Amino acid sequence: MQDNYNFHDIEKKQQKKWLNNKSFEVSENSDKPKYYCLSMLPYPSGKLHMGHVRNYTIGDALARFYKMKGFNVLQPFGWDSFGLPAENAALSSGTLQSGTPPAKWTYQNIDYMREQLQRLGLGVAWSREFATCTPEYYRHQQWLFTKLYASGLIYRKNGIVNWDPVDQTVLANEQVIDGRGWRSGAAVIKKEIPMYYFKITQYAEELLQGLDKLDGWPEQVKTMQKNWIGKSKGLEISFPYSDDVVTVFTTRPDTLMGVTYIAIAAEHPLVNIALNNEKLKPELLKYIATCTRGAVSEAEFAVAEKTGIFSGLYVTHPITNEPIPVWIANYVLINYGSGAVMGVPGHDERDFAFAKKYNLPIKQVIAPYSQQGKAAKEEQLEYSILMSQTIPPLTQAYTEQGILINSGEFNGLEFAQAFDQIEKKLSAKGLATTKINYRLRDWGISRQRYWGCPIPIIHCPICGDVPVPEEHLPVILPENIIPDGSGSPLAKLAEFYNTTCPKCGVDAKRETDTMDTFVDSSWYYARYTSSDCKDKILDERVNYWTPVDQYIGGVEHAILHLLYARFFHKCLRDLGLVNSDEPFTNLLTQGMVLADTFYRENDHGQKTWFNPADVKVSLDEKGQIIKAIFAGDNLPVTAGGIEKMSKSKNNGIDPQAIIHQYGADTARLFMMFAAPPELALEWSDKGIEGANRFIRRLWRLVHEHVNKLNNSISNKLNNSIAITNDSHKKLRAQLHQTIVKVTHDFAVRKQFNTAIASIMELLNNYTKTTLDDAGYQVAQELLTSVVIMLSPIIPHVCEELWQMLCPGSEILEQNWVCVDNAAIEIDEIEMIIQVNGKLRGKLIVDKSWTKEQIELSAKENPNVHKFIEGASIKKIIVVGNKLINIVI
Repeated sequence: MQDNYNFHDIEKKQQKKWLNNKSFEVSENSDKPKYYCLSMLPYPSGKLHMGHVRNYTIGDALARFYKMKGFNVLQPFGWDSFGLPAENAALSSGTLQSGTPPAKWTYQNIDYMREQLQRLGLGVAWSREFATCTPEYYRHQQWLFTKLYASGLIYRKNGIVNWDPVDQTVLANEQVIDGRGWRSGAAVIKKEIPMYYFKITQYAEELLQGLDKLDGWPEQVKTMQKNWIGKSKGLEISFPYSDDVVTVFTTRPDTLMGVTYIAIAAEHPLVNIALNNEKLKPELLKYIATCTRGAVSEAEFAVAEKTGIFSGLYVTHPITNEPIPVWIANYVLINYGSGAVMGVPGHDERDFAFAKKYNLPIKQVIAPYSQQGKAAKEEQLEYSILMSQTIPPLTQAYTEQGILINSGEFNGLEFAQAFDQIEKKLSAKGLATTKINYRLRDWGISRQRYWGCPIPIIHCPICGDVPVPEEHLPVILPENIIPDGSGSPLAKLAEFYNTTCPKCGVDAKRETDTMDTFVDSSWYYARYTSSDCKDKILDERVNYWTPVDQYIGGVEHAILHLLYARFFHKCLRDLGLVNSDEPFTNLLTQGMVLADTFYRENDHGQKTWFNPADVKVSLDEKGQIIKAIFAGDNLPVTAGGIEKMSKSKNNGIDPQAIIHQYGADTARLFMMFAAPPELALEWSDKGIEGANRFIRRLWRLVHEHVNKLNNSISNKLNNSIAITNDSHKKLRAQLHQTIVKVTHDFAVRKQFNTAIASIMELLNNYTKTTLDDAGYQVAQELLTSVVIMLSPIIPHVCEELWQMLCPGSEILEQNWVCVDNAAIEIDEIEMIIQVNGKLRGKLIVDKSWTKEQIELSAKENPNVHKFIEGASIKKIIVVGNKLINIVI
């Protein structure tokens, strides 16, 4: 029997066996309960990073655990393979003649990363694998698009985008750097172009209400989604202008009497009227031009400098009839609400800063509640009059609710009362309606890029926009194109866009926009269930597997990806394709992987980052870095602290190197033991070495046990030997207590680090216990149980050890370990003894002892006696079966 732990041979052998035996392929024809375990699919960027390793190890451990628990487990895998990085790689790889087509780059990366994943030993049903960039996948996505278009859930309208005038292309927000295109450096402008939108707002309320039913989701994620959907009740108020009105939505109608200006977007219809003023027109046009540059998203506007210009126009306050000036402001988005907001500087921080900047009036109309809080109306009115007379000028906006002051007939009202009274007064005049509003906006999915799913629409001069018929799908994306960075290649490719109308047969043009890659990943979980179905997007198997029982992925996807997937699932349901309301029953969001950073800074402040693997460090007694040397030149580098692994900081650890040096099981064990899955994990070379030592120790313990059995008592395990030794009983009791804890940690808490820690503690006690012949039966039970419990985390070595412990069987065929409750019920327990609250000894107590016997034995304990000798004992406190405290 080989005692040397050769992980290279072991892992290669087991992975080949699993693949050849199709050990993780499953069908729906099973009387077992189903368990669909899914980790978020990766983008094939070229190679795995440690975030991948952590994500997929967590998923694989759960899948293997539930397989041993008797479930029919599906764990599929695929590739989120469309997207801009492939185009960027093509641009950076050379000229038009020598560059790499995105398709070739993507497929090469998939092949490489698949091999890496298989080296991790993942228990994946590889027969269901797909890449979202293949026609076999996106054909069905295009079919779904046409169905949603026909139902009105997809529509086309003009939208404002970031436009690079040099590259002649739309830029994502992250491609705009300091207002300029990431590649060309040209000043980016806002441009209005036709866009396709998913009508996700139609499901806003259901998406919001559904969160309350997702008990298996982290509260943090549900809160983030609730805030993103952003349901609010308010008034839609009209400010009259000439024969028309300017409409605004506000959740704070109680501040209406504090409006001192109205702000509108540069694209608002009122701007055209303002431009009739020849005196103001030049300055207005100049300012409007600045509004065409910069941000287009709400998130960007939140941090951008707020600017504006007086339009020369006034609207009428709907209650006081006072003239209210209209300003054109860069912080108002035409696509959000009505493109107009009411400025209340006294009670909004943004409006306060804007008013200060442009010397606009600031009027306070809300005062804090009195010390008595919401008192009677008469007291409120008296308080409001007093506050109106005595309150000092505001130095900052007061944004809380309170009592209305300086508000005429509404003085003394609190928020709810003011809401009702103002709504009643304005609705009678036809100037307000109560409205439920959502922050959520319809999802624009048009991308003016090449490497994405073609939008299946044909633009006909006679019939208009015509969906591509099902029999003509898929609209194939040419895979031999190398983008040059100047506009969409599809818009320049006549053989792609020239076609005929499927309705009338006249010459027509294909849509050259492609879909947002979030679309690809919004329904992939369902396609896994029917991945070999060619004629339909999904078949009846989808209702066997969905919803996904456990979904695993980074918290950075908590809003958009998860929200879009929930939206898609409801669309699939309403098309009759699935019969459930939500796609994911349970969600686990794993934390980031962190590592040390090292750099050198030149005279211009530019930093060069060095990979931790190339840096030699010296540590103090607390483990802090006191010196760091770059191995390439033996010169010092600066420690930049621990940060998320990233390419920009060059602090990523190559999983391939770890697997090559220590093995996949070591990498998996470290990832699962170093931190709870939902928290950030700090990379540690010592942690990796410690994980490897533990595996080698387990290997040695099993070998020593098996060698002893073979040499002396191989027949003993076949005969029942009574276990009478107290130390054996205690060890077996700890074993079954550990089984209880590990099972709970896997199934309920998802805390693998504590499960591993309890197994380590069990093995420590095992090595301290002297075993006779009967003890070897306990050892066999303990070691086989430990190997089963660790097999979801370190499957290769556990499969090998199982063959030694139980020749002729495989660990994948075994059931999860069962608890022997009788073993846990031992006759003796260990109690700790304190004197005045300080630990002074321990006592082995028979469960049959009375309180008086326990107290007497505690006082006679040699370690305790010296602390109480000659002292007066006031009382002895016995706490359950755990603690004895002697008070002197």
